Amino acid sequence: MSKALDGVKILDFTHVQSGPTCTQLLAWFGADVIKVEKAGEGDATRGQLRDIPGVDSLYFTMLNHNKRSVTINTKDPKGKEVLVKLIKDCDVMVENFAPGALDRMGFSWEKIQEINPRMILASVKGFGPGPYVDCKVYENVAQCAGGAASTTGFDDGPPVVTGAQIGDSGTGLHLALGIVTALFQREKTGRGQKVLAAMQDAVLNLCRVKLRDQQRLERVGELTEYPQYPDIEFGESVPRAGNASGGGQPGWILKCKGWQKDPNAYIYFITQAAVWPAICKIIDEESWITDPHYATPAARLPHLKSIFARIEEWTKTKTKFEAMDILNQYDIPCGPILSMKEIAEDQSLRETGTVVEVDHPTRGKYLTVGNPIKLSDSATEVTRSPLLGEHTVEVLQQLGYNDAQIEELRASKVI
Repeated sequence: MSKALDGVKILDFTHVQSGPTCTQLLAWFGADVIKVEKAGEGDATRGQLRDIPGVDSLYFTMLNHNKRSVTINTKDPKGKEVLVKLIKDCDVMVENFAPGALDRMGFSWEKIQEINPRMILASVKGFGPGPYVDCKVYENVAQCAGGAASTTGFDDGPPVVTGAQIGDSGTGLHLALGIVTALFQREKTGRGQKVLAAMQDAVLNLCRVKLRDQQRLERVGELTEYPQYPDIEFGESVPRAGNASGGGQPGWILKCKGWQKDPNAYIYFITQAAVWPAICKIIDEESWITDPHYATPAARLPHLKSIFARIEEWTKTKTKFEAMDILNQYDIPCGPILSMKEIAEDQSLRETGTVVEVDHPTRGKYLTVGNPIKLSDSATEVTRSPLLGEHTVEVLQQLGYNDAQIEELRASKVI
């Protein structure tokens, strides 16, 4: 079976997480991703958070599947010659250097266009154009600057960042879409273009419902589905909403049987209007179906705390999976709080390729995430991440270098 991106060549100058997330996704779809690394060092994440001495870390391996690795000293004139050949040969160049780094290397956008007018230059940056464009940004900085942290957590505590890597991996996903879109447009125009994904912008895009709520708050002065209502006065900006759903269906995380010892014995429960009668019957509060204080969504809003407290009395008598089985019979929206251990051991996720076991020559077998996007005509095979410089000779041969030329580059430490 052919792959969706067969024939597309990606020159990957990215490192750490945001850029590698993007290029790994493209590689899963069949693109030939050539990861350029510094000889002897490579991507910094190869050595970060190691659990086995001298072996590529899980941080690196889980972000660089299905790629080829070459080592090139791009500061050496002969290394620059190799890079020029790669730019001529590839369709997309992806980078997450500091602003201006490519220019200092001698490969400005104008130079890249001169070498290959069809080249798409895709970049991850912390901030877009503006006062912070030159600032260094990491995951949690992006979450804070993009509006996520200020709206996450509980009202009586500080802002909180989420464990989901919405700044790094989230930006990588946005960039991948931009690249595929630019490739599609190139089919019509024949021209390459620049693609930019700023981490602040990507986080804000994922927080759009909070920007929605900011405007609602400014117009009406309160957000009735937030836990602050009706007891706490709203300020000028969207507050932290605890476990409120952020939408029109009130939800909360409730304790389940065993919560005293198991930190993940919880379930997310949504009191959707359509199933309100079923909820009342399950928790033995059938009078609430017609009680004017509870019968409509608007009437229930001032009582959400007490409603969820009553539902929790019921969920505490069931494990999260027992509660799921009962609630799903009535189409009541809910979900168990799954630990990473539970997810790693979930056979259904392995069967769909969402969690994959990979064999590595120095690490052995390990678990990783697979492609979250499934195409019916382009199945994803997750292959291991490359060793440092593993494909240098192979790629140089494909560029037309003979054995003597390759040996010369090796002797002069260009590769």
